[in-house]
Amino acid sequence: MAATDFKDYYSILGVGKSASADEIKKAYRKLARKYHPDMNPGDQAAEARFKEVNEAYEVLSDPEKRQKYDQFGQYWKQAGSAGWPSGAGNDFDSFEFGRYGSFDDFINELLGRFGGPTGAPGGSSRSYGYRPGGAGPGGFNGFGDFSGFDQPGSASADLESTLSLGFSEAFHGVQQRLSVRNEVIEVRIPPGVKSGSRIRVRGKGQISPYSQQRGDLYLTVELKPHAFFKFEGEKLVCEVPIAPDEAVLGGAIEVPTPDGMVTMNLPAGIRSGQTLRLKGKGWPSTKGGRGDQMVKVVIVPPQDLSPIERDYYEKIRANRSTDPREHLQQVRL
Repeated sequence: MAATDFKDYYSILGVGKSASADEIKKAYRKLARKYHPDMNPGDQAAEARFKEVNEAYEVLSDPEKRQKYDQFGQYWKQAGSAGWPSGAGNDFDSFEFGRYGSFDDFINELLGRFGGPTGAPGGSSRSYGYRPGGAGPGGFNGFGDFSGFDQPGSASADLESTLSLGFSEAFHGVQQRLSVRNEVIEVRIPPGVKSGSRIRVRGKGQISPYSQQRGDLYLTVELKPHAFFKFEGEKLVCEVPIAPDEAVLGGAIEVPTPDGMVTMNLPAGIRSGQTLRLKGKGWPSTKGGRGDQMVKVVIVPPQDLSPIERDYYEKIRANRSTDPREHLQQVRL
């Protein structure tokens, strides 16, 4: 093993080998802020240093990893000058170092990334990289700690959450009481939000490690299913059953809308599945105004006929002047 393979993580963090956990953490925070990609946009050298600092901290902040790293360092000194000591596997406190071909092999296995030492099976896939934005489990959290930039969300002080609303709450607007990181806040939901709508609550995110100012909270709306109304794209739609005689003769029927019943005129001869428009009776826009409500009619034949109904239907069949399937007589392959 070449001496240049070894990385002195204590030197990288600027602390002594006897440094306490708090001293290591303090040094790491200072360097992570200094070299963070958000503070050095486009600076590849700073980003590389940031990764190196993060790797050093991940090893030295874990007592077990730190102990193994220190043990490996003692063997590296011997390997760099006179080769690995002879013996069965170079075992040191029950941890075998002689099987590693390089320092990288040792660190890869220690951190569980890239499949462990060269030629060794197993190991989970893990790589380091900067991912800007977001506020996931990694990154600077509300307590000012940084838990590893390889996890989603490493730079932003904003928070993301999902807000589930009923159709009535979303239609009329509502005041919601939410718990955010042990703080109870009131959020006003404007009328007209839909699934996918995003609501920004200023100043209710995490604390930025740079400015010490709080980011924002972003709420993504999800609408609970409704028994009658639904959305197709941006349109509010519903399905209304009509009787056969209403389909034939047309007439006025009552249809529910988000704010009450309205009268809708059926044209004579309407077909099942045809859609009619109720202008201005649809979903409100967050910018003002109302959209249209689309009403799909479905002809529903009666299941239980009274004697007089059956008699009339039989008379209609006997005296019907049209055949709706007449055009099918000429169908051939």
